[in-house]
Amino acid sequence: MSSESGQEEKKRDIRVLLSVIPPAEALRKQRGPLQEKRVKLKHSPAVKPDSLRVNPELAKELSIGEYAEISVHGKRIKLAVIVDEEVPPGEVWGSPELKSRGIADNSIVTLRPATQED
Repeated sequence: MSSESGQEEKKRDIRVLLSVIPPAEALRKQRGPLQEKRVKLKHSPAVKPDSLRVNPELAKELSIGEYAEISVHGKRIKLAVIVDEEVPPGEVWGSPELKSRGIADNSIVTLRPATQED
């Protein structure tokens, strides 16, 4: 093994290198409001067919009105929205009849506001 010539490379401070990357919050503000979000869908017998219970914060974050759309594995379903504070953030509750439409309990689905043409 040969010895080094005595010149050590000057190590760079990682904080200086990372200072050029903006924080996630700044990037989120540049993009505007979220268009969609992946959430866990749980079946609840208390939810009526063709409706979905959504946390108020999540509904506000996604600008969801009367209707929302969930999609999983290429299936898109438009459902009426009921804002419910009992629903944990990051989760939505749907009726057990969704299983017959191909959406199982504890599925990860994409939630977005329903468009006018749906």
